[in-house]
Amino acid sequence: MSLYIHSAQTFMARLLGLHARRLDGENGGLHLDPCRAVHTFGLPDAIDLVFLDESQLPVRVVRCLPPWRIAICTRARSVVELPAGYCDGHPDFAERIRHALGRG
Repeated sequence: MSLYIHSAQTFMARLLGLHARRLDGENGGLHLDPCRAVHTFGLPDAIDLVFLDESQLPVRVVRCLPPWRIAICTRARSVVELPAGYCDGHPDFAERIRHALGRG
């Protein structure tokens, strides 16, 4: 099954992130651009994070970040938020992200 990624393109959409938009099942994600830090304050579940550089290549992967935590990557341009366990369940997650973002 293909990965579907929604893009948070406005400041407010990025600010609200997953608080305003739930992930679309196990194959849905949220792309925040620009973004170098993510918090999970108030989220009910853990999430996977893939921080991307300018070329949309992974520079840091955070697996199963629990609620009430912060993850930062100063080398990142953007980040994709995914359901917890997505990266472990899909070893080709980087290629799936590039394809979903139209770069693959």
